[in-house]
Amino acid sequence: MAATIITTCKLSLLLSLLSVSLLLGVRSDTLQNVGAIPPTCKRIECPSYDVIHVGNGYEIRRYNSPVWISNSPIQDISLVEATRTGFRRLFDYIQGKNNYKQKIEMTAPVISEVLPSDGPFCESSFVVSFDVPKENQANPPPAKGLQVQRWKTVFVAVRQFGGFVKDSSVGEEAAALKASIAGTKWADAVEKSQKRAGHASVYTVAQYNAPFEYVNRVNEIWFLFDIENELQTV
Repeated sequence: MAATIITTCKLSLLLSLLSVSLLLGVRSDTLQNVGAIPPTCKRIECPSYDVIHVGNGYEIRRYNSPVWISNSPIQDISLVEATRTGFRRLFDYIQGKNNYKQKIEMTAPVISEVLPSDGPFCESSFVVSFDVPKENQANPPPAKGLQVQRWKTVFVAVRQFGGFVKDSSVGEEAAALKASIAGTKWADAVEKSQKRAGHASVYTVAQYNAPFEYVNRVNEIWFLFDIENELQTV
């Protein structure tokens, strides 16, 4: 979800987020094919959604009750480190380090929900999650330190961008998404949903590619929100 960047601390948080690859100096570019399905989702399972609106540089999706396996909140200044830590736990989980000793198919994306803090060192909480395949959703294997999140139907404002994501680029991408939806009913819905605390995260970063994939990379900024009855005619 979006939040106004009004303090130096929160600005520094926005500018210090993400990049599982940790490859510096590679530019992350906005993708021009708004509304396109990420290529990774043609190879492996991704959560199902409907595109209900395509705007200038963004799209609005409706996700249909996805299920995630999630880390407990990870405290860190950098999403790079938090995502690395969370992904290692999730990778072990799908490799069979769970209570059922069951291997699970890889899916995409891996998402990191960002919950900023006003602490003295500007640390944030990051919840890193893996989409549970449909065949495992009825009974996901439990594991120590991981929790199941069952989302209800949720709407998401999405901005896609390519390349390897750097810590310094995520704040810019989030600000660009906020600017893209400014003045629309979607911006109003995001703001109202945040005030109702329907979703804890300020925004979510979705990454679809493995670090060794160098082409056709797709990353996304998500603002999660609910739509009130008066906004449901889209």
